[in-house]
Amino acid sequence: NGYNTPLLRANWWFDSTWGRHFCGAPVRNTRKSPRHPVDISEEDGVRYLHFGSDWVQGAMRIARPWSLELAYTREMMVGLLLRPPSAWPRTALLVGLGAGSLAKFIYRYLPDCRITVVEINPQVEFIARQFFKLPDDAQRLDVLIGCGADYMLSGGKAFDCILVDGFDPEARTGPLDTLPFYQACRARLSDKGLLGVNLLGRDKTFPASVERLRQAFDQRVAVFPSCDSGNTIAFATGGEAVDVSLEEMRERATLLKKASRLDLLPTISRLQLSNPLPDGRLRI
Repeated sequence: NGYNTPLLRANWWFDSTWGRHFCGAPVRNTRKSPRHPVDISEEDGVRYLHFGSDWVQGAMRIARPWSLELAYTREMMVGLLLRPPSAWPRTALLVGLGAGSLAKFIYRYLPDCRITVVEINPQVEFIARQFFKLPDDAQRLDVLIGCGADYMLSGGKAFDCILVDGFDPEARTGPLDTLPFYQACRARLSDKGLLGVNLLGRDKTFPASVERLRQAFDQRVAVFPSCDSGNTIAFATGGEAVDVSLEEMRERATLLKKASRLDLLPTISRLQLSNPLPDGRLRI
């Protein structure tokens, strides 16, 4: 199978047409809730989330539930190196919950940030709370059940940080990798907002995905080097420019490591080796 016998398989189904209310308006889920099993396995002290296949949808080291176990989730936090850390981000939107790794990290280490998560599968929220220690704190962490694309296209409040990490059991993104979706993401970013997207760098669709991002954001996109897993994280902005030196990124990464044990220094080194950066600065 590629992973241990599942500890638990959730085969119950939810008919969720309406998600939780957000700012007085319900989130309409025009797509039926996924009807696939949700599996949990454990190996070497790590608990994994699967959607009825070997594909890992999330992971948590049981002894360190707040840490980011999978490399690509760590890379998705690189946005913290691209903006001054004093008051950014104040609001974050996560499209796709998975095992709740990103939500938990932001909740723990960015206490001034309010988090909204849009997750299409109600089973996933239940599993994240019961088996992956997702906090139950509606004041700071609001989980909405519905389609991420529908939520984004419906308009509404702007966010400082939007992170998109949504896949089905076959690692397909569906409407979350389309030009209208990326354009809607841009419209929902604050002036200092950043969009981070998890892409599959080894997939044949990867170049087209990057091109859609570039089109939606007028070429203001930075694609970071692929992780060993093949995940590639791209960042985009449509507002205030990102203009940061490698030295500034290293200083911020050092402070972040001291505060949270998240080590992004290797990511900076890989970025420097794989991309020519004029004057040693990353500009988006």
